[in-house]
Amino acid sequence: MSTSEVLRFQDWTAPVAPADREVVSRLPEDDSGHPPLLFVAGPGRTAAIFAEHWLGHAAGRGFAAHALSPRPGGDLRACVHDAVQTAASLPRQAVLIGHGAGALVVARALGRYPARAAVLAAPRLRSRFATFVKPRPELPRPVGRPPVLVAGSPDDRVVKRAALDRAAAVYGEAPLLFPGMSHDLMLDDGWAEPIDAILDWLAKNSAVPGH
Repeated sequence: MSTSEVLRFQDWTAPVAPADREVVSRLPEDDSGHPPLLFVAGPGRTAAIFAEHWLGHAAGRGFAAHALSPRPGGDLRACVHDAVQTAASLPRQAVLIGHGAGALVVARALGRYPARAAVLAAPRLRSRFATFVKPRPELPRPVGRPPVLVAGSPDDRVVKRAALDRAAAVYGEAPLLFPGMSHDLMLDDGWAEPIDAILDWLAKNSAVPGH
């Protein structure tokens, strides 16, 4: 039985409890037709890490940008459920962007939601989230096989370069690297470089209309 089948079986037999979701949004002045972006924070973080810089910057480039906070005390299955439900509520097929442990949530959500594309930023795919699920199942195959970008810094003290290479290899790509930056790419002094590179990557990979 695949990971996605296990998750769906659990949804039927033990559905995730409903909860209010904290979603912070920044919208562009005009509807450019770009896919909406859903940024996903990991446990212990909130949508505020994206609202500081990245949401407004993405909106300034024509993207409806939304950030999801994890539910308090939620396990991995609940976090994935919330990400999928939030993405499904958006008016267009969304791009999922997860940072740190939020990248693990996105990687799992890709097995259930047909994302336009996905970005795993400084992904913690093998970390303290052993507390979320035991044993740790393999990552599901993304529904619809969307392009997936892995991005991070070779100088990150939390996610090492080798971990970035392993994560990127799962999706058949090389990681996009930002030397000299910290783990929190969106809060670093050079925060604009990664988000601009991510949005440019979306354009090159046909996730943006007109490209």
